[in-house]
Amino acid sequence: MENNEFVIVDNREILIENELNLLELIRKANIELPTFCYHSDLSVYGACRLCIVDIEGMGIVTSCSTVPTAGMKVKTNTAELRKMRKMYLELLLANHHQSCTTCLKSDSCKLQDLASRMGVNEVRFKMSEVKMKIDDSCPSIVRDPNKCILCGDCVRACHEIQGIGAIDFINRGSGTTVAPAFNKELKEVDCVYCGLCASVCPTGAITVKQEIDNVWQAINDEKKIVVAQIAPAVRVAIGELFGFDAGILTTGKMVAALKMIGFDKVFDTSFAADLTVFEETNEFLKRRESGKKLPQFTSCCPGWVKYVEQYYSDLLDNLSSCKSPQQMFGAIAKDTLPESYGIDRADLFVVSIMPCSAKKFEAKRPEFNKDGQSDVDAVITTQELGRMIKQAGIQFANILPESLDMPLGFKTGAGVIFGTSGGVSEAVLRYASEKITGIKSDSPDFVEVRGNEGIHVKTVKIGGVELKLAIVSGLKNAGKIAQQVRNGECDYDFIEVMACPGGCVSGAGQPVSSDSKARNLRKQGLYQADKTLQLHKSQDNPYVNKCYQDHLGQVNGPEAHRLLHTKYRSRKRFNDSSFSVFNNPVNEKLQVCICVGTSCYLRGSQKLMQKLIEYVRDNGLEDKVDVRATFCFENCDKGPSVKVGQIEHSKCTYEMLVAEMNKQLSKIVV
Repeated sequence: MENNEFVIVDNREILIENELNLLELIRKANIELPTFCYHSDLSVYGACRLCIVDIEGMGIVTSCSTVPTAGMKVKTNTAELRKMRKMYLELLLANHHQSCTTCLKSDSCKLQDLASRMGVNEVRFKMSEVKMKIDDSCPSIVRDPNKCILCGDCVRACHEIQGIGAIDFINRGSGTTVAPAFNKELKEVDCVYCGLCASVCPTGAITVKQEIDNVWQAINDEKKIVVAQIAPAVRVAIGELFGFDAGILTTGKMVAALKMIGFDKVFDTSFAADLTVFEETNEFLKRRESGKKLPQFTSCCPGWVKYVEQYYSDLLDNLSSCKSPQQMFGAIAKDTLPESYGIDRADLFVVSIMPCSAKKFEAKRPEFNKDGQSDVDAVITTQELGRMIKQAGIQFANILPESLDMPLGFKTGAGVIFGTSGGVSEAVLRYASEKITGIKSDSPDFVEVRGNEGIHVKTVKIGGVELKLAIVSGLKNAGKIAQQVRNGECDYDFIEVMACPGGCVSGAGQPVSSDSKARNLRKQGLYQADKTLQLHKSQDNPYVNKCYQDHLGQVNGPEAHRLLHTKYRSRKRFNDSSFSVFNNPVNEKLQVCICVGTSCYLRGSQKLMQKLIEYVRDNGLEDKVDVRATFCFENCDKGPSVKVGQIEHSKCTYEMLVAEMNKQLSKIVV
């Protein structure tokens, strides 16, 4: 090798191998530079300044935004660099409410970790005395702006990966904060509760809402029978909270811990995933035979379902009518277990253990409530279960494993792989292949639908039938595919969508990990779990078949539809309030409403509003025109959307807007 292929990092030669920035190259030297705002999945931001290095001939620069060049001589740990990093951290801490002992992120807080690493023993700057309101309005996420360090991770994740932009920077200077538009609450804007913002937040500024206290209360209620269902992705991640490597299967230990905590029965959501395969595959094959309502979208992910309701309500008929495995389990449990246990339905308390924050929202949807009782009473995440185990003083690493309870604890490998992107599609194909060909297969795997891409398209041939599938993770990618479907630009048969990149294995409720390999290790763990089971196809699950025989009747039949299917609705992304630009009384003003929702904003509605405000002021029309920022005319693909008086305009230009406004003003008698 020639010397010009290397960068000299702290006197060591480090080979350049297509790294996008100097930070990644330095990590190859086993040097972990401190950083808040750098994530490999997000754009480079360079706001926190902690990853600074000293380059000979260039001076001090941020390594995340510097491209490695052959011959560079880099110092990462000089006295000046350490002094600067320490000062940056002190400034962040001065604006951060330090309730560390009671913070949910105390065991995974980057701010605490780096303050310790940098030797910050005191903060020399005046502490902020401003106390901002905590937003706990939505069922899934809590936003505490007092702990925000303005790193921008949540903003970029919401914009760049999910394509939603429910939160952004607002205000200026020292008043800058991260919040929804107009400082509204999360429940009032187009948040889908996926929790990606919480998973990338390095502090306790955004966290997943906790339900531990409700679960403890139910466990301590002698009248209640408390049962748990464990989602597939939890079993390959819970161990990380107790020193195990990512991807290690700890199902048995988890069952034992739950029994020690006080749960009466422990079941598996994978049982309900096998049920989902029956219902969803047969629904798909019927659609394909009739040629109607294709392509069929999956409906397992509640973040994706809410996204469709908000942005693509015209495609709701393409969404599978199947409930998610969580809600199928809740419905089956509440319908069958009370009689088995000799109790009233109200005394069965169903707890879901999920990798996902959106599942908390899903469990509270009115569609999944019968006679005032939810099918799933509480949803706790992998992290919350870890806290409960620690609260109970259980030494997780040392306890002996125990078995899941029957019948709802039995599953096949098809149900287990639901926890990763591509898993639902493969499980469906394992069922559909035998249904289409009539031949039992000894080789059930469809590895071609596996992959790490955000959009993975594959055509699978089964017998003489070709099925074109799209496997999608990340809602921005989902929006691209949905738009293709809306425009008639694709010929997919089946589309699997998960809101979180890589699927449920990287859900917001999973252990926080700065190791980018954790997602793949968890995924590999699920496929390994599939291989260790005796049965790999949902149709081979004897307890699911018995459930149909004893309770559900025919697949896709009336009773199955009553318990396992649902119907979703169009959902406005914002409430109906609007905001007047001018403060003077409305009287008989002409009202001009301009949508500033995400889709219209991206199509120029903000610039349109600014130009209109200038026009109104320049022409002295403030007492005649009331310009208002509003939300969602349900024409998201035709923005900017504007309403002048009672006349709506799509794809509105400045010239069109002024012309319509003057036309209506001319008719107003002063």
